[in-house]
Amino acid sequence: MPEIDVRIEAGWKKALAAEFELPYFRQIREFLIKARQDGKTIYPPGPLIFNAFDSTPFDQVKVVILGQDPYHQPGQAMGLSFSVPKGVRIPASLVNIYKELQRDLSFRHPGHGDLSHWAGQGVFLLNAMLTVEHGQAGSHSRIGWQRFTDAVIRTLSDRKENLIFLLWGNFARSKKALIDTRKHTVLEAVHPSPLAGNKFQGCSHFSLANEHLQSIGLQPIDWQIPV
Repeated sequence: MPEIDVRIEAGWKKALAAEFELPYFRQIREFLIKARQDGKTIYPPGPLIFNAFDSTPFDQVKVVILGQDPYHQPGQAMGLSFSVPKGVRIPASLVNIYKELQRDLSFRHPGHGDLSHWAGQGVFLLNAMLTVEHGQAGSHSRIGWQRFTDAVIRTLSDRKENLIFLLWGNFARSKKALIDTRKHTVLEAVHPSPLAGNKFQGCSHFSLANEHLQSIGLQPIDWQIPV
């Protein structure tokens, strides 16, 4: 069933095996298959639905950045929250993320919005919904994805220690209840969307994350994205 291929990274497959067998997950598959049969365009493409999991293996997760919905225009969604492929116009929220990085860590704008460099270092770029219909933001918010990604967050919280969760905006912050804050660090801020004005600026989440990683003897994230 290419519309939703669950052949994901082995560590994630083992950690989430029970979820893949539950009725609600089969219903997600059936929904996406029917949508494809009905001629609807779904983003991201099938092989990229689980890109966040494949790009950041379960045993390598250090930081979690939670997004809400994949981008819903052609060529944008690549299965990593806030990220777009090279050559695609950088979305406004990511522009503001880059501005904060520049203020916080003297970040140099890479000229593109591909965040794969972060994912490869243990930054898990998870969207709460893993698919969306073309041109319809939030269109798959009720098909079961939130149950799945809530389970993902709980699994990370339960089975790992000393993770850093970056929760931006009210939607992401609502997921704090799934996280054991006795074991993990949660940093909260307003959403980087322009709709929030410049309130995201000054959060210093990127330097704070690195300070925490170094305090527990882990390699900090190289937030500078190669050109």
